[in-house]
Amino acid sequence: MQKTLVILVVGLSPALVGEHTPHLLKLSRRGGLRPLTAVTPAVTCTAQSTLLTGEMPSEHGIVANGWYFRDLSEVWLWRQSNRLVGGEKIWEAGKARDAEFTCAKMFWWYNMYSTADWSATPRPMYPADGRKIPDHYAYPAELHDELDAKFGQFPLFKFWGPAADITSSKWISDATRHMMETRNPTLTLTYLPHLDYNLQRLGPDLEHADIQRDLKQVDELCGQLIETADGLGQNIIVVSEYGITPVTDAVHINRELRKAGLLKVRVEKDREQFDAGASDAFAVADHQLAHVYVNNPACLEKTRELLMRLDGIEHVLDDEGKKQWGLDHERAGELVAISQADRWFSYYYWLDDNRAPDYARTVDIHRKPGYDPVELFVDPEIKVPMAAIASRLARKKMGFRTLLDVISLKDTQIVRGSHGRPTDEPDHGPVLISSNAQHLPEGEVHSAEFKSLVLKHIFE
Repeated sequence: MQKTLVILVVGLSPALVGEHTPHLLKLSRRGGLRPLTAVTPAVTCTAQSTLLTGEMPSEHGIVANGWYFRDLSEVWLWRQSNRLVGGEKIWEAGKARDAEFTCAKMFWWYNMYSTADWSATPRPMYPADGRKIPDHYAYPAELHDELDAKFGQFPLFKFWGPAADITSSKWISDATRHMMETRNPTLTLTYLPHLDYNLQRLGPDLEHADIQRDLKQVDELCGQLIETADGLGQNIIVVSEYGITPVTDAVHINRELRKAGLLKVRVEKDREQFDAGASDAFAVADHQLAHVYVNNPACLEKTRELLMRLDGIEHVLDDEGKKQWGLDHERAGELVAISQADRWFSYYYWLDDNRAPDYARTVDIHRKPGYDPVELFVDPEIKVPMAAIASRLARKKMGFRTLLDVISLKDTQIVRGSHGRPTDEPDHGPVLISSNAQHLPEGEVHSAEFKSLVLKHIFE
């Protein structure tokens, strides 16, 4: 077996590999670079599940970053159990070929209760007093304390939210190199999220100094990982889940469904709470794709016609359309909406910001019934952001219940990059780089081919 390192650089596209990424450029010239055809939706959980199983969402079941759990009448995003993912995982296929095969899965998603030998993933602590304490989950359990002792507390608030930056990617990169040096797995999978932040905040503008800086920062981490892998005599593969393309504004799909009388809310202390189980139809918005669940079959055609008329929507998939796009799974919505290239879907369902739920102005990826990229920004109307955040944190430390309500509700145009729909140009979609050109086919590689390609690097 030829041991192999896979580095997932979120948001990396062929167009971004160049003068600002010297280590990645050198690797591509030493081996080869290919555009990667993304699965739809090209979002984290779906894309990673296809990369690791070689199957489409219709088979592995991860139709988005979250979906409507019909038996619970609740929307859940960002679940973490690997048992949600159907199909044979890449490390399971490796073990079937050779019982000595081992795998370290560092911060790829669905990383709890998997069959990988070692794993780590973000997992905050939620004490009963309402605090959220940065932490991670690791397997075996003693690995958690080993990583904390060596690298300190996992920087969760640098992993997502307004403060997200290179810090979290560096922690993951350092932990990965530690695993390579101490365990030397057959297959090491690592995840560097850094590019995701400013590519969504600012858009994929290579002229922007912050984008150039981010590329150099993540490339430096890649360089360190490549050096470690080279020292251990390993193959190296770099991959991304999606490319991020420019957008101008959101499509407020749930507000339109509400205006049509299809989406229902209930009022709790003057705040409107989304009521999925009582709604005739509603959307789970996820970047540039939205699963539209129609609880009342009599409203299916009305819902479809509304979506077809809605500005910013390019496709509305019915049962036949879902089959063609590889999304015909029981977890998918009765209808699936795909946005135009320059738009994305908000989860917003309220019509008056004063009636929005309390979590709407916070970073809260688990309560929100849809993805919210506005969480990457502090509300521009807050004059002194750091003072506002510090005062709220101080109240929390003193034992007061308070919200870290610093996220805007008014300006969805602040988001300048998104992903999820098929990219119009391969250079702006995901990418695949290998240190071993002989294992790369000619032309574009489909995401579903990635699993077999990695196994080829290891076993051939």
